[in-house]
Amino acid sequence: MRIVAIAAVADNGVIGSGDGMPWHISEDFRRFKAVTTGNTLIMGRRTHETIGRVLPGRRVIVVTRNEDWSDDDVEVAHSVEEAIALAEQTPEQVCYIGGGGEIYRAAWPYLTELDITHVHQSPEGEVVFPLISRSQWTEVSREPRSGFDFVSYLPTPS
Repeated sequence: MRIVAIAAVADNGVIGSGDGMPWHISEDFRRFKAVTTGNTLIMGRRTHETIGRVLPGRRVIVVTRNEDWSDDDVEVAHSVEEAIALAEQTPEQVCYIGGGGEIYRAAWPYLTELDITHVHQSPEGEVVFPLISRSQWTEVSREPRSGFDFVSYLPTPS
């Protein structure tokens, strides 16, 4: 199964300010929807609550440590490993990891690809994406836009 981290990441690594993203890029939102629709999307509870609704057309698995938490139309897991095991029940789908910072870090050892929107800004924010090391990840495609680039990475061969 493909397990892909999908994120919009600023030049300084920031992905959020605690209550949302520090930018609004319509083309990135449209691409996120197009890429993740029909697949599985794993996200943390805070990310899910920040979005404020269930994203249609996707199997959504929310990771939370709160044993009592639930929300309509999403599945709940209590670890990234449990969420990935649930996702593996539909191996024909791609499993996208959609944040936030803790979820990306926990999923890092399981990732097969990175799908990153590199945002050419350096905003304030306390939520950051893990460092994309050139020794670990190789850029395989880049689509430059005005103010951001869509970039795909695969693991660097050992």
